[in-house]
Amino acid sequence: MDRDWLDGMLGAVPLPLILIGEDDRILAANTAADDIIGAAQVGRHHAIALRQPALLSAIETALRDRVGGQARHVILGPSHEVTYLVTVTPMHGNGGVLCAFQDITERELVTRFRRDFVANVTHELRTPLTTLIGFIETLKGAARDDPAARDRFLTIMEQEAGRMNRLVDNLLSLSRVEAQERQRPAASVDVSALINAVTATLAPVAQEADVVIEVTGGDTTLPVPGDADQLTQVFQNLIENAIKYGASGGKVTVVIHPPGDDARIRIDVIDRGEGIGARHLPRLTERFYRVDDHRSREKGGTGLGLAIVKHILNRHRGRLEMTSERGKGSCFSVFLPRA
Repeated sequence: MDRDWLDGMLGAVPLPLILIGEDDRILAANTAADDIIGAAQVGRHHAIALRQPALLSAIETALRDRVGGQARHVILGPSHEVTYLVTVTPMHGNGGVLCAFQDITERELVTRFRRDFVANVTHELRTPLTTLIGFIETLKGAARDDPAARDRFLTIMEQEAGRMNRLVDNLLSLSRVEAQERQRPAASVDVSALINAVTATLAPVAQEADVVIEVTGGDTTLPVPGDADQLTQVFQNLIENAIKYGASGGKVTVVIHPPGDDARIRIDVIDRGEGIGARHLPRLTERFYRVDDHRSREKGGTGLGLAIVKHILNRHRGRLEMTSERGKGSCFSVFLPRA
């Protein structure tokens, strides 16, 4: 077989390809395959370059029994792993086998994400459902004629039903936001007026938590291209979180900065509560991620609020930045492009 022709044929295929001869040595590999097995592997035994047992077994079967197969090949990187599905095909005429590598990393991540999402939703719904079923059985039995127990149980059942309702609402909201994420909003929204309206709406919540909301920079008109309902949801979520989880500081400050040189508007929501550990900050926008499960559920949180915020800001070509220091509080910064 002409060497130049073989190299040219393999090089023309975008998939990583490795040709192994009947003597178990690598006959040829294209440039894409070099990134997987390393350079200068041609002529060496295939087991030196491909050391994972499942793949070696598939190659051995193809070489000896002339039966094709598939195997996974995983490469561990510094920050993540890359997964390939390798199709091993016996070559007629020369006794060798061809290994074609298909990158399935994204597919694996999506599958894992869906599996984890279903597991999380199931877990979130199972707890209140179990509570409701238990109290219903008790009310039908031992507490049937106990007015005090009945009132207490019904109050708890109402809270648990409300929790399930909030979870369903947030799941529907997240689904809508994801569906619209690639559709840029065409309307113009005054961020200052919107934030003033949100803080007025949350005034009773702040008063109940004994928290003062202070807005600075809210007297200037600052238009941004946006969906008013979705941006309201963003700031309502951030300010309400600051009230709930930063209440020990007694004050929540919303700072609306004027546009800078990059033509972006920055809005900071600052609390003076307990703060959040640095290891938690990168994961706060993950679905169902909570710093403190018990406290979050006690406050009525579903673990989806910041995930919704992230997707809304993606749609608006904005971003969310978070900083926090234990014992001093947290700052959630929203950046939005000007109209």
